[in-house]
Amino acid sequence: MKWYRPPGRWWIAAVWYNSASDEVVQSTRKRFLPVDTIETGIHPIYFCSAHYIEMLLKAELPLVFSAFHMSGFAPSQICLQWITQCFWNYLDWIEICHYIATCVVLGPDYQVYVCIAVLKHLQQDILQHTQTQDLQVFLKEEALHGFRVSNYFEYMEMLEQNYRPVLLRDMRSIRVQSA
Repeated sequence: MKWYRPPGRWWIAAVWYNSASDEVVQSTRKRFLPVDTIETGIHPIYFCSAHYIEMLLKAELPLVFSAFHMSGFAPSQICLQWITQCFWNYLDWIEICHYIATCVVLGPDYQVYVCIAVLKHLQQDILQHTQTQDLQVFLKEEALHGFRVSNYFEYMEMLEQNYRPVLLRDMRSIRVQSA
């Protein structure tokens, strides 16, 4: 691909403007996001998702929330692993496709709702593995047997009705700040 270079020295001004605007974006990003967040290299949308996974789980499934904390790790830890891997090795291929299609068609907040739905699906297993003190191993190494995105659409729609206005607003503000 050949780069277009306008005649004269105007292209130097354009290059300078682009690099200057990158610096403005980066300084703006640094101003809005905590230093810890920037230094991790993790996209800020994952921090937002993690926060809402914790918040929704505490409100919607308090026993599961307590089980995680009794086991000594955060529910968002396992959910971020699932999300960043698009549930690879956890769900069947068709369910991975349903997860991706759901998030693309219905919005990025559905990644949070799907995680809450998975944890609801696993509620009894989570409580059992909390008792045997192997919850983290179970969630990180076992597939999510029997989970079907379609079986939890009504539940996820209920979560959407209750939490979407706040959740999407926060996700959009992160996107604008980091763009």
